[in-house]
Amino acid sequence: MTTWQLGEVTVDRMGFGAMRITANPDQAIAVLRRAMELGVNHIDTAAFYASGKRFASELIREALAPYPADLIIATKVGPGSDAERGFYNATTAAELREQVETNLLQLGVDCLDVVNLRITGDGSLAERFGWLVELRDEGLIKQLGVSNVRLAHVQEALTIAPIVCVQNSYAVDRRGDEDAIIRFCAERGIAYVPFGTITGADDSTAVDAIAAAHHATPQQVRLAWTLHHSPNILAIPGTGSVEHLEENIAAASLHLSPEELATLD
Repeated sequence: MTTWQLGEVTVDRMGFGAMRITANPDQAIAVLRRAMELGVNHIDTAAFYASGKRFASELIREALAPYPADLIIATKVGPGSDAERGFYNATTAAELREQVETNLLQLGVDCLDVVNLRITGDGSLAERFGWLVELRDEGLIKQLGVSNVRLAHVQEALTIAPIVCVQNSYAVDRRGDEDAIIRFCAERGIAYVPFGTITGADDSTAVDAIAAAHHATPQQVRLAWTLHHSPNILAIPGTGSVEHLEENIAAASLHLSPEELATLD
């Protein structure tokens, strides 16, 4: 695997997304531990990733605590869920603090490695991001990022405090305006962490053809293209299966030719 400097810490560019592990909690422990064996040292999670009464971050703690010194666990706040409100978006400093404290409790740590502020809509994130900066200054958060944002949001956040990552939806056949954000981040040493990379559009003729040529899966080709596309991109494919985990990690070694990359581009 190649690496990237995620703020103060070097991480392998092929990470792991924890959203899917709550579907099969019994298998989740094996998946997480196998991910560590395969060299993953960057996990993405959130306090609201849950199925029934099992939470992804609690499964991470059960499987991996005490955590390896080089492991980075990134989480996100903004969206939340509780018994009284159901699913909601935090709009006050108190709600964001509560979400940060829930993440700390679930993961069993005193300080969160990376917290992404996930937003909805086009409005300013300054006030909410400023509240997270205050929590960082209190020692509850080490590094900050933003999620589900436009380029203007990234620029706005940088006027308030440094960020180490941007987390947006992105795939080879679902790119929107994201390439401009990727370039902006790469120029500033900021990681771009896409979600939804292995799903993409239904019509994937080019992906399927290249996968067949490499005796690989379409999902592996999608991941390989993502890593080829820019050196600051960190992949976080998620799965509840050890077999699929191993396939995803193997995609980091899949070499696509310039012609194949041009076709996918």
